[in-house]
Amino acid sequence: MKQEYDANEKELQSKTEKKIKSIREDCELRRKQEVHEVEERKNTHINELMKKHEKAFTEIKCYYNDITQNNLDLIKTLKEDVTDMKKKEAANEKLMYDIAQENKRLTEPLTKALKEVEVLKKQLANYEKDKLSLQQARASLAEHSKLVKNLEFENGALQQRFDELKNERDDLHKQFEMGVFELQQKSNLKNLLIQRKVQVLEETLEKKDAQLGEVAALGNRDPNTVQIVKDNINHTIDSKNKEIRQLRYELGKMTKAYKDLSNAFKTKLVQYGVPLEEMGLPYYMS
Repeated sequence: MKQEYDANEKELQSKTEKKIKSIREDCELRRKQEVHEVEERKNTHINELMKKHEKAFTEIKCYYNDITQNNLDLIKTLKEDVTDMKKKEAANEKLMYDIAQENKRLTEPLTKALKEVEVLKKQLANYEKDKLSLQQARASLAEHSKLVKNLEFENGALQQRFDELKNERDDLHKQFEMGVFELQQKSNLKNLLIQRKVQVLEETLEKKDAQLGEVAALGNRDPNTVQIVKDNINHTIDSKNKEIRQLRYELGKMTKAYKDLSNAFKTKLVQYGVPLEEMGLPYYMS
């Protein structure tokens, strides 16, 4: 059993070694083949890179040759430009010298012109102020003209109203004069009548007093006769006293009417702003 196992083991080991050897040989062959392929690809890539680098080098060489040629042309052009600029600089220096001399010659007129400009600027500022003032004055004049027209219109209306009030005042004055004159005439007439009646009554009373004295002197006569005479005298006295009171009442009414008319006329004069002295009748107001 052991021998058989050892034999199998050796046989298996031999097969395994052969198989491993075969695998190693295959792997080595495959490795060599892959290495060969890699080397071929590397060589191909190197050749391509060399061609590309050679082409790029040629292009760069041509590029820099062009740049060099352009720079040489530019240097030549710049040298020519420098020569021209030197000539222009000399011409500019001469021109600047001429300009400096011209500036020196024009300095005095320029200073004078600048002073004139300052004066003109001040005049322009004053002109603007005057222009603004003129516009404001025109606006104010237009406003005042409008105001004057309105005032003229109002003055015309007030003048018309004044004329109407003056005519009304004159009419009232005439009416007042006529009323006062008529009232004075009536008052004077009634006063005369009243005074005359009072005088007559006084004379009558004196006569009655005399008659009463006579009656008193006849005291020894018939009492009935004396009583009748006394009654007649008392009746007459009462009647005359009543008449005197009536006359005084009428005199008071006329005096009150005169005062009321005077006060009404005075109120009208004050209402219309007319001084009492202008009416020429100051004694009416007393």
